[in-house]
Amino acid sequence: MSINIQAYQNILQEIKHKSTLVAVSKTKPVEDIKELYNLNQRDFGENYVQELVEKEAQLPKDIRWHFIGHLQSNKVKYIAQFVYLIHGVDSLNLLKEINKQAAKNNRIINCLLQVHIAQEETKFGFNESELHQLNTLEEFKNVNICGLMGMASFTDDMQKVRREFENLKTIYNKLSTYHLSFTTLSMGMSSDYKIAIEEGSTMVRIGSLLFGARTYNK
Repeated sequence: MSINIQAYQNILQEIKHKSTLVAVSKTKPVEDIKELYNLNQRDFGENYVQELVEKEAQLPKDIRWHFIGHLQSNKVKYIAQFVYLIHGVDSLNLLKEINKQAAKNNRIINCLLQVHIAQEETKFGFNESELHQLNTLEEFKNVNICGLMGMASFTDDMQKVRREFENLKTIYNKLSTYHLSFTTLSMGMSSDYKIAIEEGSTMVRIGSLLFGARTYNK
């Protein structure tokens, strides 16, 4: 068994009724995904478009595929037909392209706006003032903006991580007052999901605790 079943069951108990678990399966083989699928896991997250397309073709069609990486506009067309939720919408241009490709496929695609809450320059996303200026979201008929996503700083300082999650939850609460479609706050990964849940996360993205360390061959 390559899946840590005990960790999976423990996490499900911890997040019960509070948060949805997205099992981050990037770089992992379809056999590993099948193991979790057979335990009734249905939400899986991928970072690379080509890898996601290949896996989707080989796995059951009731899987809810989450794209959680940095998505380039020219790659949207490859996943628009089946993707369940795009977590990292970090620009208006990307949102326009998702809307365009969703319309071509006669779909409404669920999206989360990515918020830049960490201090690293490598993180993507809108800042708070940019989010408040997005008052034209209604023009996108083929996307459903259902909430926000954020990644905390890569640090051992858990108080800093908590402050960043707390800040994102505050932004989410403000925007929810006039974006009534907001239902999802995606924050928290293997190292910090417990803090994220305490701070109001409704969706956590966990990979290494379930699948073990990743092997990168890209």
